[in-house]
Amino acid sequence: MKKTALITGASKRIGKAIVKYLAKEGWNIVIHYNTSEQAAKQLVSSLSSKFAKQNFSLIKANLANTRDVIGIIPQLVSEFGEFELLINNASVFDRGYMHETSVDLYESQMDVNLKAPFLLIRDFATYCKKGNIINFVDTRITSNKSDFSAYSLSKKGLWDLTKMAALEYAPEIRVNAIAPGVTLAPEDESETYLLNLAKSIPMKRPGGLEPILKSVGYILENHHLTGQLLFADGGENLGNQK
Repeated sequence: MKKTALITGASKRIGKAIVKYLAKEGWNIVIHYNTSEQAAKQLVSSLSSKFAKQNFSLIKANLANTRDVIGIIPQLVSEFGEFELLINNASVFDRGYMHETSVDLYESQMDVNLKAPFLLIRDFATYCKKGNIINFVDTRITSNKSDFSAYSLSKKGLWDLTKMAALEYAPEIRVNAIAPGVTLAPEDESETYLLNLAKSIPMKRPGGLEPILKSVGYILENHHLTGQLLFADGGENLGNQK
């Protein structure tokens, strides 16, 4: 497989948008999913009919299950050969102040948001040896708000992991991160919810998907960029305006 990307959590929302963006850029794509099998299959079917010369395939794995995670990249390499791009997009996002965070809640955030990317990065370097890795963190990493305490810690850890991996695996592998902010409303909320959130950020409006996709493109095109974080958050990381 030439010019192939593995994207985790790729059947819906930001992951799906990245898949479509890379498909237009000529990439073959492995779409990872866990529970969204129907959406994943529909996406593959749609892309296969639109980009007939490219290859779109699926891999199912529970990123909270270590055995599933460590099987992903060896399986793909055995089937398709070495590939060039890993995007750690999948995450779980669950509310909980520190005082109300159970062990199960803490572990669920860490397993999917930090441990799985760690293992996938390790295995990508071992089996593919060169290429690009993009990790999706969160603009919350600049804050110490604890309403999503375990989630925020997992994303802070993922940003540190990005820098650590960039240093260890250079120059063969570049590792960078993107931090979205107010992008898409939760599936159970309307656009009004998003507009209200955006009132508190410097740009005063949701960014949508375009800043994220342009950030992906910039990282892939800038061959001297590694260990860096692009904030696609309308300035949210700067704090509130007075």
